[in-house]
Amino acid sequence: MRNKLPAAKRPTEVIEEPREVDAGATGGVTAVTRALQLLDAFGMQDERLSLAELTRRSHMHKTTALRLLRTLALAGYVVQRDDGEWRLGPAAGWLGARYQASFDANNVVEPMLLALSHATGESAAFYVREGNSRTCLARVEGPQPIRHHARMGAMLPLEKGSPGRVILAFSGEPGKLYEDIRKKGYHFSIGEREKNVATVSAPVFGLRWALLGSVCISGPADRLPKAKLLGHAKTIMKAANELSYALAGRPTAQTPAVVSTWHP
Repeated sequence: MRNKLPAAKRPTEVIEEPREVDAGATGGVTAVTRALQLLDAFGMQDERLSLAELTRRSHMHKTTALRLLRTLALAGYVVQRDDGEWRLGPAAGWLGARYQASFDANNVVEPMLLALSHATGESAAFYVREGNSRTCLARVEGPQPIRHHARMGAMLPLEKGSPGRVILAFSGEPGKLYEDIRKKGYHFSIGEREKNVATVSAPVFGLRWALLGSVCISGPADRLPKAKLLGHAKTIMKAANELSYALAGRPTAQTPAVVSTWHP
């Protein structure tokens, strides 16, 4: 009698568990995104936060947040205190220090000014406050044969011209004019500092969402009447907003409301 051979084993079907990957539009890993949301939950004034507050701010389930926090703690990005609350860890501080050490604002400002000049056809500049004056830190000349020239490093008055007015407004200067600028998020001027020169400007914010300066375009007033300046306002604000996000990071509780006015 023949011995029966054992039946061939059917191949084992391996079912892969779905990974925490957002395979949609972003292609990001969900666990990483959620971990970053927990780090982003800490504001500038928050020395520590409870698990309940972290889950509320991140819109995350308690068990998920706790698992991610413990993983972040192993890498030193957060630390759990004796009372159970959480604070940012030394790895987070070291990451920020390395970012600041390697960051060159000119690598962000100049490309933005170049794009702004191309979009408007006018010269674009970036101004910062120096005491009671303003100075031009960066500038890109427009393509037009007739254009407004501003000397780099020259000290100019804050109270004349839209770049200075915007800096004053977002520094908290009182008065209806400055209240209107803060409400609109931009300002234009025609012949205020220089005869036959028109400008339109918007604020730029830096680290911790403190006012850094203003960005503007400028040109001859006959080429930039009021209607044209108003038409460029949205473009100016969009450029200023993008620069602010590049310099200051994601929106926080300290982010001025005007930053999001024209931002997509």
